[in-house]
Amino acid sequence: MRRYALVGTGSRSQMYLGALLGSHAEAGLPVAFCDTNEVRMAFHDRLVREARPDLALPHYAPADFDTLLAKERPDVVIVTSPDATHAGYAGAALRHGADAVVEKPMTTDAAGLNEIHEALSASERRLTVTFNYRYSPRNSLVRQLLTEGAIGEVTSVAFEWCLDTLHGADYFRRWHREKAVSGGLLVHKASHHFDLVNWWLADLPEVVFARGGLRFYGADNARRRGLGARPERSRDATGDPFGLDIAADDKLRELYRDGEHLDGYIRDRDVFSGGITIEDNLNVVVGYRRGASMSYTLHAHSPWEGYRVAINGTGGRIELDVVERGHVTPGAAVDPSATEDPHRERGSRLLLQRHWKRAEQVPIPEGRGGHGGGDAMLLDDVFHGPGDDPLGRAAGYLDGAASVLVGVAGNESLRTGQAVRLDDLGVPLR
Repeated sequence: MRRYALVGTGSRSQMYLGALLGSHAEAGLPVAFCDTNEVRMAFHDRLVREARPDLALPHYAPADFDTLLAKERPDVVIVTSPDATHAGYAGAALRHGADAVVEKPMTTDAAGLNEIHEALSASERRLTVTFNYRYSPRNSLVRQLLTEGAIGEVTSVAFEWCLDTLHGADYFRRWHREKAVSGGLLVHKASHHFDLVNWWLADLPEVVFARGGLRFYGADNARRRGLGARPERSRDATGDPFGLDIAADDKLRELYRDGEHLDGYIRDRDVFSGGITIEDNLNVVVGYRRGASMSYTLHAHSPWEGYRVAINGTGGRIELDVVERGHVTPGAAVDPSATEDPHRERGSRLLLQRHWKRAEQVPIPEGRGGHGGGDAMLLDDVFHGPGDDPLGRAAGYLDGAASVLVGVAGNESLRTGQAVRLDDLGVPLR
């Protein structure tokens, strides 16, 4: 059985730990935790004890990661720590002779991409980037239609992603609000979306131009809209629709509030407080090597959540509309249950319209579980290796790098006001 070390014990790591303790237990054993916070690791200790009373995983601080590699001898290191730390852990794991499984984004900048590329080139180990949205049935179906030539050669893509005032706001409470840690939403969030388009087109991005800024959240915007004095922490925003008391949620309290004194990480900063260095409104144009182009929009304060994609080709058009949450009620940050809207029903619709033909609705297979059914299938590939998949959903270095580079180039374009060619960023795409 393979030995798995888990780096980062926040919320996202539980999907992998849960699989190793349950649905994919035959794949191997968790053998160590690495995190900055003993409280978070202790939370996961309890999950291990409940499923496997015979297991006791040692804890390691980030400074002791090399000791973990030498002493625990993991075959695989699963990295779910903050984005800017991914490259260091993945590179060290590969150099030590372990496989690396890295949450998206693979890293946040060109230096991190080069570190991973060098470590992977010098190793015979495998790197997996976990793009779970590829596995969602609706997104897989788009790939299948394009691969089959349903609309001929793709000429352009229009992609709009709406993050609502529940999900979108949360990025402005957490460590994601600092671009130095997350790369901003163009890297942390949009790498998901850029990867989808790269994969759908089976092409690589070439040039990027971006515009955007912090238009809604943050202290300056709060003052401009006359919101008055704001607390530093969301938990103190009593009666505010953006308030979030993490003590009211047992999981959030145990993972984050109870451990604040150890590493100083505040999970629930007010979304209108100072210190936010990421954008909440973004527009990007991407040119691809084979000639297609994409216009991409992300806004993080929408009243509903979901995405719309239109793909135009020489033989027709594909449209995918997805509503993940119809509306957000005041207080939804604490209780997100009351979010149905009869005029914006949750669900997906996929239309295919060929030239000279009426539009046809393409049935979407039902997906079960997180991310539209993608998480369960992703875990099969992570723990058993990719099988004979004609859609090629398993992702590695090239996929991770291509998606991150669009965000990195976008950030550079935001800074300079100029279009940025990916070849000029000094990162190998091979």
